[in-house]
Amino acid sequence: MKKKISYVIAALALTAVMTAGIGQAWAYFTTYAQAEGGYPIHLGDRTEITEEFSDWTKHVAVTSDPESAPAYVRVKAFSGSLYTLEYSSAVSGDWTPGDDGYYYYNKILNGGETTTGLNISIGGIPEDAEDGDTFNVVVIYESTPVRYDSAGAEYADWNALADTGRIDANGSGSVQGDNAGSGEGGGES
Repeated sequence: MKKKISYVIAALALTAVMTAGIGQAWAYFTTYAQAEGGYPIHLGDRTEITEEFSDWTKHVAVTSDPESAPAYVRVKAFSGSLYTLEYSSAVSGDWTPGDDGYYYYNKILNGGETTTGLNISIGGIPEDAEDGDTFNVVVIYESTPVRYDSAGAEYADWNALADTGRIDANGSGSVQGDNAGSGEGGGES
């Protein structure tokens, strides 16, 4: 009888130990995440690139939507090692090469306007090239809103980040005072 009681006590102890950890195991296998709501990001201004190709030259222009704020524009092309690229401005003096490989439009692009053309001539074409031969020249462009320094002079900040405001602990957003959209301050690191 004593032996039977010790088996019952051992079984109860084992059951108690196993059920003590079942809550954590059950939570592990039934956990899921769910999110609601959102935070809309309105980047505002919109620009679009137009590329035309003729005589082994890409003719590039950038257009700003009519509602867009004034912006600065820069363009760069990539071609791989087989081809060389030579840039020229359709209107003398409108595009300037930068030290970083970009070509910068020298004027401010206002809403509804289009830049003058930037021609990118493709060199190194094989003499035995035929119709249907493929090549790849990728043109990228960037635009940044016109900024003003304390004296009111215009400048471009190509390192600025889109600042949409700060999300507080309650999940609501707020714009960060004078630095909103400047890429300076306003956010936590």
